[in-house]
Amino acid sequence: MTALVAVSSHLPETVAVAELQEPLGLDDQQVRRFTRLYGLDRICKSPLSEAELLVAAAEKLDGLRGQEDRVKYVIRAKGMRTTAPYPVSPVHQVRETLGLRHAQTLSVADHGCATGLLAMDVAGTLLAADGDPDALALILAGDKTFTPFTQWVQDTSIMGEGMAAILVAPDGDRDTVRGYASRIHGRTDGVIDLTPEIAKHARKIYQDALAEVVGAAAEEAGIGIPDIDLVLPHNVNRVSWTVAAKNLGLPNDKFFLDNLSATGHCFCADPFINYQTVTELGLLKPGDKYLMTAAGLGQTFAAMVLEH
Repeated sequence: MTALVAVSSHLPETVAVAELQEPLGLDDQQVRRFTRLYGLDRICKSPLSEAELLVAAAEKLDGLRGQEDRVKYVIRAKGMRTTAPYPVSPVHQVRETLGLRHAQTLSVADHGCATGLLAMDVAGTLLAADGDPDALALILAGDKTFTPFTQWVQDTSIMGEGMAAILVAPDGDRDTVRGYASRIHGRTDGVIDLTPEIAKHARKIYQDALAEVVGAAAEEAGIGIPDIDLVLPHNVNRVSWTVAAKNLGLPNDKFFLDNLSATGHCFCADPFINYQTVTELGLLKPGDKYLMTAAGLGQTFAAMVLEH
């Protein structure tokens, strides 16, 4: 089964939400909502380019050093469709810098902040088809907020520039993928902007759609939702996960939200940044079943169950 070999992240210096009030055009009420209600405090921001941020994350991967020749695929997981101005290609810059010129390179997108989990599934599929038990895939997750559209989701979250690098193997004896589910409740015209109409629809379906993919991933893993030991969500806001915990019948303390106030919502890198933190804290025991889950613009929902 697809396995996580190593995960690293780069978290830039942070700025307070209050310092972003003028740049984002927030009023006082919105600042209070984001900080007091949603639990956001500081947001990762960096003057570095997207490629430099991704390299900073990948260079911390101990499992990559000396194993570069085993990397068959470099997969860029993008929360946004466009993450750099044409003709800049951050993923190719990263591949060259890391010395992975022989690796096939591709990007996955259009699942919004659920794209990181899609990239995990794509990596597992490619490695299984490759047939080489020693092959590896490197996933690069996270986005640079280089346009006003990418800096915040109105009345929902503020985006950070933390990045994650994930090394994936076709099989392993820990952190193996047991179940994955993804659903798109999008529009035929492909519009993802949160217009009042789309935002209303997104709020209406959000919790039920999230519960459906969590249930589907758990079923594929052969467990029930109550059997999940820890949830590593994307850091959208505290309220959404408080409601989700009640809707899923899980206690609030099973949701790891400690990074939410410290990083902001770092697109599809969040679950992996959270994974690195909980492993460093020793919060996962051998055999624990943990859930990575996320929702993205365009009403895309995903959940993945792994066994530590």
